[in-house]
This record gives sequence, structure tokens and C-alpha cells, in this order.
Amino acid sequence: MTTPSALKPGTWNVDAAHSEVGFTARHLMVSKVRGQFKDFAAVVTVAEPFDLSSVEATIQLASVDTNSTDRDTHLKSADFFDVENNPTLTFKSTKVTDSTLEGLLTIKGITKPVTFDLEFGGVSADPWGGTRAGFEATTEINRKDFGLSWNVAVEGGGVLVGEKVKIALDIQLVQGVQAA
Repeated sequence: MTTPSALKPGTWNVDAAHSEVGFTARHLMVSKVRGQFKDFAAVVTVAEPFDLSSVEATIQLASVDTNSTDRDTHLKSADFFDVENNPTLTFKSTKVTDSTLEGLLTIKGITKPVTFDLEFGGVSADPWGGTRAGFEATTEINRKDFGLSWNVAVEGGGVLVGEKVKIALDIQLVQGVQAA
């Protein structure tokens, strides 16, 4: 099986213990800060034909982890995610192909279309009676498009936080019996 369209139709759930939802943004325009969300869920419904398949995902924004408590606290504040009023990020697909995933991304109540490039990792039976499939998905967004506009100008030009954010998903799906 070399393409996701060969997956068995049905419901596939994200195995969060074997998946990662990460992001990268520029800091001071000279380096990158990486982070991830620890609390997320998604359901993939593989249809026949495959182009009728769908993906729905939810991320709990309070689960952001950049390896810096101060930065994570700032990201949760009204300057960025405003988790008190906007606790989740959601994604709902509008088109699925073997190489792309298109859909509507909602952050802070603002919904915009995004396209992820997909790389299919393959499928395998697991020791617990289930079937697993792996994907990598990447996209880039402009955070200002979603109301994440806080920034600070720095001496010598530039800003503290870059506008472009790369999103990278490393996802393992499971169909059948679920186990860790």
C-alpha cells in the first residue's frame, strides 16, 4: 500500500501517544522557536471513494509547550491565543487527496482555508488487534490572519516574533481495537 487512498474505509482515530502536533516560528528574526500541543484529538473518516474522506481535529490551546513556562503563559494570554475565551483550535477538512489535505482552520474565532502537504508513512497491523497508519502533514500560515498580531519592534530593525508559522503534524491513526 503506497497511497492513503488504499486505506480500508471506516473511522480512524489519532493515537495521541504516538503523534505530535508541532509548530515553528521565527524569534528575533535570527532563530526559530519550536513548540507543540500536548492535548489534541482527531477523527479521520476514510470513505469509498477516497475523495469523500474527511478529517476533524481539535487542539486544546492551553496545552501549548515551547519548553519555556514564561513563553507558554504569554502564548495562552490575550496577546496570542486568549485561551480563557478561545480554548480550542479546530480544523475541518474540505478536500482530501493522496498528497494534500485542504480545510478550514479556526483560531480565536477566525476561520481561514489552509492546505497541508501530506506524506503517507504506510499501514501496519498492531499487536493489539488494530490497524495503524502514519502520516506527516505540513503547512505554513500567517499568524496575523488569525488575529495573532502581538509583536515588539527590536533595535536594529525587525520584530520579536515572525509572522509565518510552520505547522508540522506527525500522526499515527488507529482503526479497530485501541491501545497505547
